[in-house]
Amino acid sequence: MEKPKNVLIIGSGPILIGQAAEFDYSGTQACLTLKEEGIKTILINPNPATIMTDSDIADRIYIEPLTVEILEKIIEREKIDGILSTMGGQIGLNLSMELQDAGILDKYNVKILGTPVEAIRNGEDRERFANLMKKISENIPVSKAVSSVEEAKNFAEEISYPVIVRPGFTLGGTGGGIAHNDNEIEKIAKNGLYYSLNHQVLIEKSIYGWYEYEYEVVRDNKDNCVIICSMENVDPVGIHTGESIVVAPSQTLTDNDNRVLKEASVKIVRALDVRGGCNVQFGVHPETMEHIVIEVNPRMSRSSALASKATGYPIARIATKIAIGKNLDEIPNAITKKTMAFFEPALDYVVVKIPRWPFDKFRTADKHIGTQMKSTGEVMAIGRNFEEAFQKAIRSLDIKKYGLENISDDIDEIRKNLINPTDDRMFYIYSAFGFMGVDEICELTKISKFFIEKIKHIYDLENEVIKILGADPLKSG
Repeated sequence: MEKPKNVLIIGSGPILIGQAAEFDYSGTQACLTLKEEGIKTILINPNPATIMTDSDIADRIYIEPLTVEILEKIIEREKIDGILSTMGGQIGLNLSMELQDAGILDKYNVKILGTPVEAIRNGEDRERFANLMKKISENIPVSKAVSSVEEAKNFAEEISYPVIVRPGFTLGGTGGGIAHNDNEIEKIAKNGLYYSLNHQVLIEKSIYGWYEYEYEVVRDNKDNCVIICSMENVDPVGIHTGESIVVAPSQTLTDNDNRVLKEASVKIVRALDVRGGCNVQFGVHPETMEHIVIEVNPRMSRSSALASKATGYPIARIATKIAIGKNLDEIPNAITKKTMAFFEPALDYVVVKIPRWPFDKFRTADKHIGTQMKSTGEVMAIGRNFEEAFQKAIRSLDIKKYGLENISDDIDEIRKNLINPTDDRMFYIYSAFGFMGVDEICELTKISKFFIEKIKHIYDLENEVIKILGADPLKSG
C-alpha cells in the first residue's frame, strides 16, 4: 500500500452523551502519529474546546460543520488522498459512508484508510450484521430489522415481549430501549426510526439479565490479530455498557470460557475485515455460559479508550499505523521500545470504570438507567483487587462520598431500586446487606454473585472496623 500524502481526520464534533473526550483522545493520537510518519494532517472538527484542535496537533485545522458538502470542499482544496474516519466516533463512520454514496470518494480518488467502507456497513447495518453472524455460525438474539412502527409491533408480538429496540448507525443507544408492551414499542420504535441514519431499527428478543463481556481487538493488513483487553460489565445485559460499571480484565470467566470468547472475537473481526481497532460485545448466559453476539463497533470507541488506559497499549496510535499500511510486527511497542505491537498486554492489577451521571445538575431527570446512555463522564481507578479499585473509583466521582455507604433503611425502597436500577444502584446494594443475603440481591439485580460478594466483603470490613474503632476514623481516613 502506498503511503498517503494528505490525510483528512474526521473529528467527533460537539460533545454529546456517548461522544465525549474519548474521541478527542483518539483523534489527537491519530494526528500525532500521522505527523510522525511525515504525512500532512488536515483535521475537521467543529468543536474548538478540544485538544485535537490545538494549533500544534494537526498541520491544518478546519473548525467547520461535519457535513458532506463541507468535506467535499476540503477534499478538493487540500488535495486529500486519504480519509481516517474511525477516530471520530459514530459520526466519522456515517460520513465515510455518505461520501461514498455521493460518489465523492471516486470523484477525487480518495481512499478510506483502515477499515473499508463495506466493513463499516456490515458492522453498523443491523440486518447485514445479523446475516454475517449467521454465516460464520455466531449466535445473535432472535431479531429482525424493520422500517416502520407497525412492522416493529408485529414482530414483537410474534417473538413475545420484552424486546430490545436498537436503531442502526447511532451512538450511546440513542433512540433505543426495552419495550414490554405495544404502547412502549410504538413510542420507542418511532423514536428509534427518527434517529437511525438508514431509517431502520432492529427488534430483538431481550436477553436482559445475561452477563456482558467486551473484547478489544486489533487486526492488521496481514490478518494478524491481537486481543488487547477483556472487559466485564458489572451490570447485566439491558444496561448500556456506557452506563455500567466495567472491570478489566474480566473477573468471572473460566480459562475455557475466556478462550471461547477470544476465538469468537477474532473470527468476527476477520469476517468483517476490520483494519485497526474493533470492540466486540457478548452476552453470556449465567448458567449455561452460552454466548450471543450483542454488537460490534468497527472503530475507536469509549471502550477502546478505556482499554488503552487500562493496559498502556495505545490502540489509536497502532490503528493509525495500520491504516497507512503497517502491520503489527513492524510497529514497536511505545512503552518497552523493544518488543513489537503484536504482544498482548498482561495485567497483574484490576481496573474499574464507573460512569458519572449529571443528575446533581438535572434534579428532575429520570434517574433510571437502561439501554440508552445518560452518563456524561466516567472515572477509572486501579487497584490490586476489585475492592480497592472500586472504592478508589467511587472517591474519584466527586459526589461527596468516601466510598460505598448506607443510603437507605427502607426495605421497600431498597428492593424497588435493586429491581429498577438508578445511578445509586451500588449504594442500594450496600444498604441491602442489612436486610437480605447475597443470593436474594443477585436475583433482584441480575448481577454476578462474584461482584455482590466483593461488595459484601467491603460491607463486612467496614462493620469490623466500626466495632473496633467506631465510625469516626472511617470518615476521617
